[in-house]
Amino acid sequence: MVVASSATRRRGGDKNIMWHTYILQSIKNSRLYVGFTDDIQRRLLEHNSGTGGNYTSNNKPFKLIFYESFISKKDATNQEMFYKTGYGREVLKKKLYNYFNNQQ
Repeated sequence: MVVASSATRRRGGDKNIMWHTYILQSIKNSRLYVGFTDDIQRRLLEHNSGTGGNYTSNNKPFKLIFYESFISKKDATNQEMFYKTGYGREVLKKKLYNYFNNQQ
């Protein structure tokens, strides 16, 4: 008998899933990474283990510095795309003003 993981079951049938747009900061070089997911902890582990893609593999380790949650996957992906624009990066700088200006 094959038992699906809770993540597999949740993705397949749960209509109450939350989607998150998240910002990671590289501990190595302070660069930012913007993404979206339905499981922030899993994605952070994937990025830090090197299975998140070429960019994150080359800039790991990361720490989570910001996230927003949405009921709609489309809203989360739209927010991700916005934060990847020039104006979106400026909005992020304003939202995280104290974080960026109080770093050691």
